[in-house]
Parts: sequence; structure tokens; C-alpha cells
Amino acid sequence: MPLPAPVARQLAHTRQVTYTGYRRDDGLWDIEATLLDTKPNPFSVPGERDWAPHEPIHQMAIRLTVDAKLVVQNVQAVMDDIPHGDCPQALPPMEALVGARLSAGWRRTIEDKLGGTTGCAHVRELLFNMATAAFQTVAGVFESADPQVKPPHLDRCVSWRTDSDLVSRRYPMFFKR
Repeated sequence: MPLPAPVARQLAHTRQVTYTGYRRDDGLWDIEATLLDTKPNPFSVPGERDWAPHEPIHQMAIRLTVDAKLVVQNVQAVMDDIPHGDCPQALPPMEALVGARLSAGWRRTIEDKLGGTTGCAHVRELLFNMATAAFQTVAGVFESADPQVKPPHLDRCVSWRTDSDLVSRRYPMFFKR
């Protein structure tokens, strides 16, 4: 279903963000994120440089390699297009994410390790949602060996609330009227 028709307007900026998940032959999983910012008109950052229409202002990619428990095993990132020369200084600190888990507290981990002037706002933005991409990619991530342990996704959205019909069917032991 499309959005309602907008009022007359002109395109000013486009941000394309893509998340992709891969099962690796070695049993690990790669979660990749890309970000591309462009403008339809010439653009400049005073004291920095000028961009032609549709020329990438930001173009970056991140790959997190995780195990089946969503623990980060490796981090790789590139910044192919950036508006400022200092931007790549945000890449080496990303190694601090190795050993972190894409689960409850993931956003706090990102802020603790890469927040403020240590990292890059765009990289953090991509990283935040890589956990969701990982949940969608890694088979069985919501399943526990102990059926009495409440899955972490319950009560995290309207469909998975513990009083929903879905939970009554899928996880009757956690269903609450």
C-alpha cells in the first residue's frame, strides 16, 4: 500500500541503507550493512569540498562476523566516500566490538565502545540495526535449549506481546491473558 499522495515537493537528499545476512561455509554468519548518501543537486561543505549531483557524500560498509549465539567474531569496515578527512579514524576502534553479543544491551555496547568522538555517528547508526538483521539471518537464534527460558523477542513488539494469539500458539507456556 503506498503512502498518501504528498504535497508538491522536490527531492533534497537520499539515504540508502541495506542489511544483508549470509551463512558462511565455516558455520559462522556474516551480517553486512551499507549506507549511501547522495543529493540531486550540487552540494558543498564549506572548507571541505564540493560534490556533483548524485555523487556519494557518504558511502560505507560494515561486516560483522558472528557465531550462532550472535557473538561478534570479527569486524570489517570501509569508508569509500566521506565528507571529512578525519572520518576513517573511526574505523580502528570498531575492533572493540569483537566478543560483544548482538542481544539486549547491544546499543549500549556500541555507545560505550564507539560513542562520542571515538566513533562515527553513521557507523553507529548502521551497527544499531545489524542486530535485527542478525536475528532475521541466524536460524534458531530465538530458540533456547531450555523451553522454560522466555525467548528474548517476546514483549518486544505488538505481534510478540505475551497476550497475543501468536504467542498463545507458538509459545503457550509464556502466554498471559
